[in-house]
Amino acid sequence: MSSLINTVCKSPKRYPFLALAVVFSVSLFLSAQEGALRAPTGTFAGNAASIGASGNGSGTFYLIGPSVSVKRDIELGHDILLSANELQNAGRYVAIVCLSECSSIGFFVAPSKPVTLTFLVHPSRAPVSQSGVIDGVAMPFDEFHNLVLAPANVHFEWGAKDSNPISRVVQTRDGVAWFRTSSGKKAGPLQVSASIDDLTATRVVQQVASEPCSLRIKGQPTPKGVVVETDPVRDCSGNPVPDGTIVTFTAKNGDEISFVDAPVKQDVARATLLVKVPVIVSAASGVAMGNELRLSGKD
Repeated sequence: MSSLINTVCKSPKRYPFLALAVVFSVSLFLSAQEGALRAPTGTFAGNAASIGASGNGSGTFYLIGPSVSVKRDIELGHDILLSANELQNAGRYVAIVCLSECSSIGFFVAPSKPVTLTFLVHPSRAPVSQSGVIDGVAMPFDEFHNLVLAPANVHFEWGAKDSNPISRVVQTRDGVAWFRTSSGKKAGPLQVSASIDDLTATRVVQQVASEPCSLRIKGQPTPKGVVVETDPVRDCSGNPVPDGTIVTFTAKNGDEISFVDAPVKQDVARATLLVKVPVIVSAASGVAMGNELRLSGKD
């Protein structure tokens, strides 16, 4: 290139357009050298960093990133210092330096180490003996609320009182780790925890009885009709069903049929049927059917 410049300079009238092109190329080359930038590497959120800026002269510096924008005057030939406050948000940043022309460079800021662990468990109440009914999701965040995307092992553990806990280790993917499990056979609280290193979050799922499994009823005539009640109502695992579970009593006397809904209270449902004897009484709750009870005036 130097020989070409010398030739053009000796005979500028002979190569007017070539001379202009050479001058323009040299100007661009020098301008590019004045605005050369060097991006920081291995930058983490909340840590200071610097951008190398070679050349000479004064210019204007711009920094554009997630939820941040900065503008200030700088002198080339010195590193451009970025404070920890300017780099709190993880993501892609663009640094711009403008003299007579502008040059830019991009770089990434990674989340710092986890300091909090968000742990969600669904549902808060789960019927017993249900397959895959409980889900848990864990997400680690750094002190600036950035989701930590670097893979990390999350230790999940769950167990009910008087039972051996079950554990599982899951590696986060894009900042998320999750598990799914079945509910136990016994009603009561199920404690579920997630931990990364020394960070632990705990949730409680209340395991409740599922649908009644069978019904047994008994009753007797009264001057006003028939009083009936169930034996203690339980699910198929032997857990008492929650108070408020509805039991429907049906009374059939010839072509006359009547119904009464009664809630379970303290394990038992009771109702008074305003019917005349003889009568056939049955009960149902969910998919569970009770025995038929035949009552007459002689009972």
